[in-house]
Amino acid sequence: MKSKVLSVLADRVLELGPNPPVMAGLNHWRYGKDEDGVGWLLLDRKGSSANTLNAEVIGELDTMLGKIENDRPTGLVIRSAKKSGFIAGADIAEFVGASDAAAVEANIGRAHAVMNRLEALSIPTLAVIHGFCLGGGLEVALACKRRIAISGASFGFPEVMLGLHPGLGGTVRTPRLINPITAMTMMLTEKSLDARKAKAAGLVDAVTEERHIKNAVKAVVSGELKVSPPGTLVTVLNSGFARPLLARYMRSQTRAKADPAQYPAPFALIDLWEKHGGDSKEAALKAELKSFANLMVTKTAQNLVRVFFLRDRLKKIAGEKQNIEHIHVIGAGAMGGDIAAWCARQRIAATVADMKPEPIGGAIKRAADLYRKILKKGTDQRDALDRLVPDLAGDGVKSADIVIEAVPEKLEIKHKVYASVEPQMKEGAILATNTSSIPLEQLRDGLKKPERLVGLHFFNPVSRMMTVEVVSHDKADQSVLATARSFVGMIDRLPVPVKSEPGFLVNRALTPYMIEAMVMVDEGIAKETIDKAAEKFGMPMGPIELADQVGLDICLDVADMLKKSLPREQPDAPQWLRDMVAKKDLGKKTGKGFYTWKDGKADKAHSAPEPTPEMTDRLILPLLDVCVGALREGIVEDSDVLDGAMIFGTGFAPFRGGPIHYAKDRGVDEIVSTLKTLESKYGKRFTPDPGWDKIKRA
Repeated sequence: MKSKVLSVLADRVLELGPNPPVMAGLNHWRYGKDEDGVGWLLLDRKGSSANTLNAEVIGELDTMLGKIENDRPTGLVIRSAKKSGFIAGADIAEFVGASDAAAVEANIGRAHAVMNRLEALSIPTLAVIHGFCLGGGLEVALACKRRIAISGASFGFPEVMLGLHPGLGGTVRTPRLINPITAMTMMLTEKSLDARKAKAAGLVDAVTEERHIKNAVKAVVSGELKVSPPGTLVTVLNSGFARPLLARYMRSQTRAKADPAQYPAPFALIDLWEKHGGDSKEAALKAELKSFANLMVTKTAQNLVRVFFLRDRLKKIAGEKQNIEHIHVIGAGAMGGDIAAWCARQRIAATVADMKPEPIGGAIKRAADLYRKILKKGTDQRDALDRLVPDLAGDGVKSADIVIEAVPEKLEIKHKVYASVEPQMKEGAILATNTSSIPLEQLRDGLKKPERLVGLHFFNPVSRMMTVEVVSHDKADQSVLATARSFVGMIDRLPVPVKSEPGFLVNRALTPYMIEAMVMVDEGIAKETIDKAAEKFGMPMGPIELADQVGLDICLDVADMLKKSLPREQPDAPQWLRDMVAKKDLGKKTGKGFYTWKDGKADKAHSAPEPTPEMTDRLILPLLDVCVGALREGIVEDSDVLDGAMIFGTGFAPFRGGPIHYAKDRGVDEIVSTLKTLESKYGKRFTPDPGWDKIKRA
């Protein structure tokens, strides 16, 4: 329905008011009056499929506001001429490299003045919003006196993902317009509101369909559309009595998810509201400006801006969309079943097969649970389940565009599967393996068409981990690899091309990290302390908890396989780990591993000793070292692809910008020196890779 509305909108948007040309001397704005004397100001950023705000766009808006002040229309409508949406926020490219807070404050101060000028217009002003309205786009809308949403519009403040908070008045105008708890939640969590929820919250004044916009504009300009001012609750919650109490609660909730030293933006936002929520608007806006500028120049913000562009780089690797309508997954376990479920959620028909009906039933149940969490509409949940088809007989192989094998990590099992399915596959279909560590040169033995074999290595949980390694080998057809990359993009994941080497990239890098954690357990260090050492660095969870999440059986299989084939010496997995696997204490999936798992969470002791800096280095530096080796061996194309793969595939501390970026920032000489110190103390597993010299010169 949404796509239909937007496609109609592309044809109708300029019919609602005048159809003005871009103004003389300007590149991005159109302006004209309709028959009622209402001015229509349309943003159509030149050379872009979506509207974003940069210095030129905002400067031109300032010029247009001057013309409008002289033109004196009966009212002013601001909207987008792009079918993609209203305004997607700021042009992030302008954030790159900011290092002078005073210069940032001056630049953003000019944009503040334009928003204030818009807000001060004496005529009725109205933002008409379709599609996305995010960040700076929402702040433009908030500077208007009224906001009308087209059904399907969405509203949000994603700045926290860039290590920032809103900087064009959003931290001031939003909590004074709507319930400040709702406003702060939007800004602290980047959660968006759809049009109906935005109306219920008071963020927009009306929700309508495209065909009714003309009448809605008339109602606003004439004063017929009556809107109640913010209620008593907004005043009470913004009071000097309530703000400190609510701010204290917000900090405690935020601190449970983010370390202020690593992610200062949400805490700066809470401070702003607590300290300046009762100030005059002018004083509050000035405080916002200074806080935003100070955040912009932090390493966290600059590294998160880098992560934004790393994501964009990986998205582009997907290339052009191809015709993939049906996938068939063999193996309905935790990975295979979840791959099929995710593809069905992304509107691709997915058949899922297994030797027994029980795993298939489990996969369908997990899929239903997932859809209830991530799909709002019952009809969407139903449709996704309709696309996920149990296939005990395996008939889906014959019609699938891609057949994905996700059976246990045993070479002989995979060979048997290939021997069975290859003769049934249709011409042009791709055979993909989800192997996490076995080189494709071994897997392709016995295939009649080895050129159509490709690796598609997903990570657990499939619904959250963005990276998918697209694994090549020297006999792979280039068109097969292109189709595989396109497929990954189609299912809203990030393709990372890697060479078929043991462990590929991500598992190759994680293996010494995980093994060192086991060695530390063997030394008597508390597992909670080991996890804290990684979490203090910024990892989303520690290696012990991660092992439980992945499954100790899988971790052991991968460690054993990679020990035989990795170029560097690794300790053997300890016998007690093998004993745990033999007893089926496998981690989260069995309810017990290193930790006991209750309601999906690890039960951890709270009194474990704090980790030392050396513990963190023992975990993290071998991971960095393997990444350097992967670059040296050409397993990945370049350091940016590697950094993106590790951030989106392992959760490597995003605020550090990726393993190689962090290594350069910390200092290559210092890291190599520390590795040598660890080598002298703990053994050759810490011997620095020869590739560090190249990193230093880069």
